[in-house]
Amino acid sequence: MNDGNAMGLVIQIDEARIRDHLGEMVRGTVEETLNAMLEAEADQLCGAGRYERSPARQDTRAGSYERTLHTKAGDVNLKVPKLRRQTFETAIIERYRRRESSVEEALIEMYLAGISVRRVEDITEAMWGTRVSPSTVSNLNKKIYTKIEAWWDRRIEGEHPYLYLDGIVMKRSWAGEVRNVSLLVASAVNAEGFREILGICEGAKEDKSGWSSFLQHLVDRGLRGVPLVVSDACRGLVDVADYLPEARYQRCMVHFYRNVFSHVPSTRVREVSHMLKAIHAQESRAAADEKARTVIADLRASRMAKAADLVEQAVHETLAYYAFQDIHWRKIRTNNPLERIMKEIRRRTRVVGAFPDGQSCLNLAAARLRHIAGTAWSTKCYMNMRPLYQPQLSETGAVAVARPNFGPPRIRVLRLCHVGGLVAPTWLCSKIGGRLPIAPWGRSSLYNKD
Repeated sequence: MNDGNAMGLVIQIDEARIRDHLGEMVRGTVEETLNAMLEAEADQLCGAGRYERSPARQDTRAGSYERTLHTKAGDVNLKVPKLRRQTFETAIIERYRRRESSVEEALIEMYLAGISVRRVEDITEAMWGTRVSPSTVSNLNKKIYTKIEAWWDRRIEGEHPYLYLDGIVMKRSWAGEVRNVSLLVASAVNAEGFREILGICEGAKEDKSGWSSFLQHLVDRGLRGVPLVVSDACRGLVDVADYLPEARYQRCMVHFYRNVFSHVPSTRVREVSHMLKAIHAQESRAAADEKARTVIADLRASRMAKAADLVEQAVHETLAYYAFQDIHWRKIRTNNPLERIMKEIRRRTRVVGAFPDGQSCLNLAAARLRHIAGTAWSTKCYMNMRPLYQPQLSETGAVAVARPNFGPPRIRVLRLCHVGGLVAPTWLCSKIGGRLPIAPWGRSSLYNKD
């Protein structure tokens, strides 16, 4: 037993020391390689090697100076050669550069991913053994601010059937005081079903003037083909038709529920929640209107008059989604797709507190949005847009040109019946609601019937 314990102690490996030794070997190898490349480049500029007498020599050495470079392998000490007749400019490392380009890219990526400047210091010290000051990170971020400005002012291409609008309130220093400032954000689903972040701007508050200038900015950049605008009950969004004439306004169902709950006793919130959800669980707009009238009557009978008045005044704003395809209802009746992005902005800006000015607040939020837009969030298909743009059947049975389908159309329905073991089509004209799969043949269960 003692021999076994002794053998176990003999073969025990100190992983920390091995890791440090391997790191030192990698750092030393990187340092030797870079110094050898600098020496070879200096020999090429001189036209001869060190201490070599040659008629082809064009310059001579004048010593060297040391320089520290931060790399992924750690800090390496470089001996940069100096020449007497010309300035030694190497292609290996830029002049005055103190960090490897990949290190700078990593610092910028950490900032865009939502890591605060203070946390960047700790992370760089843990990864590369050196601390990066907050001013260094800020100077590096200035390089990407021009790209971010070009990104939020880019041209909007194509149609965007569903537009989501929302705002978030930040704190900034203004004339020696801390004031609130609003950031207005717009995202949309394009005609292919992918999500896009269209823009962001700063507004004093979420009022009519702020939203009007933001919508005008989006239209000037090429926003078009928007039949539905989804948002909460922000002031200024009621007149969205002034800038998007074909658009309908869909009030967020979740925000509407919260507004109603503010007029309901806490012990009755669960009951009222089931009543409101029953309105939006109907199969058609007519059924939803009928259910809403029943709910209003029940609220008044329960002596919740303020809640009943609010439902009576504003429930129609939450039912605009019924005019569109039923497979999209769940994703266009709330503002949740954009609310998730606003949470990311809030999480990133929470560590800042009050911004020194409005531009820094806008830059940080836009940088976070640009980072989200470059992830799988924008590359994953969010909606199936085929039913919205499916070909419409004419009264003669021919397929017409594809156009947006924003309501229950009057089309020809293909009914299939079995005749002698074969499937035969019969044309019937009927007004239907919902989605109709368009296909020449198939089983009768695949098609809608009267």
